[in-house]
Amino acid sequence: MKNLYIDFDGVIYNSIEVSYKLAEEENVSKDYESYYQFFKNLDWCDVLEKSTEINDAFNCIKKIIDSGKFNVFILTHVISLKEAELKIGLIRNHLDDVTIIPVPKRVSKNKMVKVNGAILVDDYPENLREWERDGGISVRFDLDMDGKGFPVICKLDELVEMF
Repeated sequence: MKNLYIDFDGVIYNSIEVSYKLAEEENVSKDYESYYQFFKNLDWCDVLEKSTEINDAFNCIKKIIDSGKFNVFILTHVISLKEAELKIGLIRNHLDDVTIIPVPKRVSKNKMVKVNGAILVDDYPENLREWERDGGISVRFDLDMDGKGFPVICKLDELVEMF
C-alpha cells in the first residue's frame, strides 16, 4: 500500500478561501510575514464555522480507505496549537481511522514525513514541487481542474481509479 497524504485547507475544507477573504477584508499586506502574523492571530473557530466541506471530502476519504490501496494521512499546515486542535476535532467528527499530522507553517511538509514514493494531494503547487523534488508523487487538487503541470483531481475519491 502506498502512503497517501491529503492536505486539509483547500482540499478537504474551503478554510483557505474563507481565511483569505478575511485577510482581504482587513487589508492585510500580501507579504509573507504579514500573512503569517494575520494567520497566527486568526480566530480558527470562526474560520472553520464559516468554512464548508469540499466535494463530499470525508465520504471520499472513507472510500479511499475502504479501497485498501492506501495508508491515509491528513497532512496540514498550522500556525497555532489552537488551529491544530480545532482541525483535529473537526476531522475526528468524521474520520476515526486516519492519522492527522499538523505541520508547523514554517516547516515544509516534505520535511515532516518520509516522502519517497508517497503521494501528496495538495492545492498549493509549491508544496507539490517540493514533494516531487524529494521523490514523492504529487497530485493537485483544483476545482477548476488546472493542474499547473501536475496530475489534477477535483474530488478525492478519483484517487482510487488514478492509482
